Amino acid sequence: MTTLPNRPNTALLIVDVQNGVVDSSHNRDEVIANINTLLDKARSEAVPVVWIQHSSDELKPDSAPWQYVPELVREATEPLVHKRYGDSFEDTELESVLAEHGVGRVVVTGAQTDACIRSTLHGAMVRGYDATLVADAHTTEDLTAYGAPAPEQVISHTNLYWSWQEAPGRKGGTAETAEVTF
Repeated sequence: MTTLPNRPNTALLIVDVQNGVVDSSHNRDEVIANINTLLDKARSEAVPVVWIQHSSDELKPDSAPWQYVPELVREATEPLVHKRYGDSFEDTELESVLAEHGVGRVVVTGAQTDACIRSTLHGAMVRGYDATLVADAHTTEDLTAYGAPAPEQVISHTNLYWSWQEAPGRKGGTAETAEVTF
């Protein structure tokens, strides 16, 4: 249903599952296991997998916190997109990578739910993509000390509101790992 012409394919996006991002995240191990399940499925179906890696003052390139978690292994043929903003499309090569693969729909996983995941979902939709959030394959850290709801509430709320997202010619939505189709 994407508004992007000649883009029939779907890609799996793995956003910011880096040591310094998910080290204390809610359900970290379960989320990573679900991403690995999706990764295996995408690879077996020849679906493009795109890795997104954030850099910031806290996530300096080549530092241990900046590295992807060891449980997730990127193949050399899978694109790696570096970013400095929440939206994985903003000032990156993500759009050209997806265009090269004829992608009009993205399946989004990773961290942080209340920052880069939400920004990337909205960024995808405003750029014409269909965007599916994998409900049990994204996470966030506990920011209650700063007035945020508990992580499980942030995740639940994001799943709830994204399940209803749509725009002319574009569709959002959520799916559990076991229900994801590419």
